[in-house]
Amino acid sequence: MGSPTLAEREAAALCGTYRRVPVTLVRGDGCFVETADGRRLLDLVGGIAVNLLGHCQAEVVAAATAQMGRLMHTSNLYYTEPQVELAERLAASAFPSRAFLCNSGAEANEAAIKVARKWGQLHRQGAYTILTLEGAFHGRTLATLAATGNAHYSDPFRPLPNGFRQVPRDDLGAVELALADPGRPAVAVMAEPIQGESGVHLLEDSYLRGLRELCDQHQALLILDEVQTGMGRTGRMWAYQHSGAVPDVMTVAKGVGGGLPLGAALVGKRADVFEAGDHGSTFGGNPVAAAAGLAVLRVVERDHLWQRAAVAGDQFKEAILSLRQEGHPVVETRGRGLLLGVGLASPIAAELGRLALDEGILVNPIGDSTIRLAPPLTISDGEIEMAVAAIGRALGRASGASRP
Repeated sequence: MGSPTLAEREAAALCGTYRRVPVTLVRGDGCFVETADGRRLLDLVGGIAVNLLGHCQAEVVAAATAQMGRLMHTSNLYYTEPQVELAERLAASAFPSRAFLCNSGAEANEAAIKVARKWGQLHRQGAYTILTLEGAFHGRTLATLAATGNAHYSDPFRPLPNGFRQVPRDDLGAVELALADPGRPAVAVMAEPIQGESGVHLLEDSYLRGLRELCDQHQALLILDEVQTGMGRTGRMWAYQHSGAVPDVMTVAKGVGGGLPLGAALVGKRADVFEAGDHGSTFGGNPVAAAAGLAVLRVVERDHLWQRAAVAGDQFKEAILSLRQEGHPVVETRGRGLLLGVGLASPIAAELGRLALDEGILVNPIGDSTIRLAPPLTISDGEIEMAVAAIGRALGRASGASRP
């Protein structure tokens, strides 16, 4: 008997929480990854919107490596310069705020939930209910699962924490009724400018402005989850800037670390209620992750990569929609900038993902009939053409296989 494969070793050593794509990645460079058997793949997943500047971007690698040679970890018992500078730079790029630094989007959203609950104690006679939207995804901790409200994710882990109430997406009237409900007063509304996990559904700018107005009218906080949409991905530095609806709390992660675990909750003055001892994170704002985050911010701001995301996103949309002229089952493209969902006419997303891998690209099937694209903001025109051609070939094979 030969040595066990990596998949066999993984099954024995790791909890079975992931459905792996059958490929082992060993190296990354720009928009490409290399497999253990030497294949070179164009990565349109980007670590699920994490590898904002591509794989192993030189300035991010240099900043993290230099910091590792000076100071790797201290805990938050002491001051370190990288995390203070990172918090300053994040606020300067967004809105006046102070940051709670952490390691992931779920942790950032947990911090936002705690901010809202304490704010409710101080300013709303103990109100603690947070309104979230149908189709939302805010993380996989117990509290963020409760905020997500998706039975597929949450049912195995009930009972969940209370204090969350879902309302229909794109229905300001439902939000207003819920905010005005005296029997269950709400302290905050929590929303993603683009709902990534449920199929890349964009909340219209007018809707976000309406949420801001309703929160002001009903003395509630507006929390925007920009874990996927931030750092230039949608064509502005932060997605809320398209609408002008400035949140009270904004959560950040994924792309901000450029590949290292980094997250933050940016808390505006109105919501800034945290005091010493209210919250904490051993690794939050770790010097190495913070140094990487600073490098990512420098590159995004210096190169105006949000502008590149807007142009590349339009190019991607137009090219993908043109596949319909070849008879491919593309219904629509959703999203903004380089966070895109491709809606398909039949439930072939999973098959399309497998066939796209054969064609040399990585895409992310979500649901039965949508694939998500979140490539690096540095993707070139030629790489977009290569990607769309490969998607077209995969679609031809997938749609052909799905016909009776």
